Amino acid sequence: MIKNLFFTLTALFLVTTTITSCKKSTPTTENQEEETAPVKEAEPFFKISLAQWSLNKAIRNEKTLDPMDFAQKAKELGFDGIEYVTQLYNEQLKTMSMEALQDSLKAKSITYGVQNVLIMVDGEGNLASSNEKERNKAIENHKKWVDAAAFLGCHAIRVNLSGATEKEAWIEASVKGLGDLAKYGASKNIEVIVENHGGLSSNADLLSEVMTKINMDNCGTLPDFGNFCITRGEKGECIDLFDYYKGTEILMKHAKAVSAKSYDFDANGNETTLDYERLLQIVKDAGYTGYIGVEYEGDRLSEEEGIQATKDLLINSAKKLN
Repeated sequence: MIKNLFFTLTALFLVTTTITSCKKSTPTTENQEEETAPVKEAEPFFKISLAQWSLNKAIRNEKTLDPMDFAQKAKELGFDGIEYVTQLYNEQLKTMSMEALQDSLKAKSITYGVQNVLIMVDGEGNLASSNEKERNKAIENHKKWVDAAAFLGCHAIRVNLSGATEKEAWIEASVKGLGDLAKYGASKNIEVIVENHGGLSSNADLLSEVMTKINMDNCGTLPDFGNFCITRGEKGECIDLFDYYKGTEILMKHAKAVSAKSYDFDANGNETTLDYERLLQIVKDAGYTGYIGVEYEGDRLSEEEGIQATKDLLINSAKKLN
């Protein structure tokens, strides 16, 4: 009897020990799996688009790229968003209507699965002219691109604020011209945004004042990292430069798009003129999460090499931010 009881207790001890041992081993196995599982890299806080101007040499000078194939080229380069430039379609518009151009571009964007982000409008007149007749003509010229942006599914058109050269006159004319165009944009659910693009528009304080005075939800800025030269000399050298970082910070308060300008890169892939990590920190601190457009303007690298270098720098710089 005692012997049987001894064997029974021993058996129960062994079973209990085995069960306990199994329970203890399970968390260890799970921890090992968690430790060895690959860690997925965090995505940038923004999306990346390709500005068509990055390919302007291939389109205008080398004639190796048809602007009608922009969507296809952007997709091949790894982009899902594209930004059109109107002046690159001047030749096409000599032989085809705006409607035909829009139809073709939309079809291409659908075929290659890219998002039409915005249209950069150039050469349509001075929206900041103190001459009312000239300013109103410019407003009318821009309206067709507002319509095109709406048709293509873009969120905005980018305009320039050129015209008056005296500060107070420029602010007054800009508020009138840009404000009236923005009202039309609102009727089409399109944002009208201004790039710092030379002249007084590159004075971030003045451009910010224009935005504050207009005070419309669909009117804002497109800060370009590099376009802060207000005045150039006879040889093209900048003689009046608004600080890149201060300017970006000021314009980000009104930003509805951002342009990542680049010129050249060092051996480590850093832009030689602009501190991308510092600029992206400013963009992030502003709470911006939309598209940042790659706009390479250098000469040493080919356009495609410069585009890739800029895209890589954006991604790598974003990884280093807080």
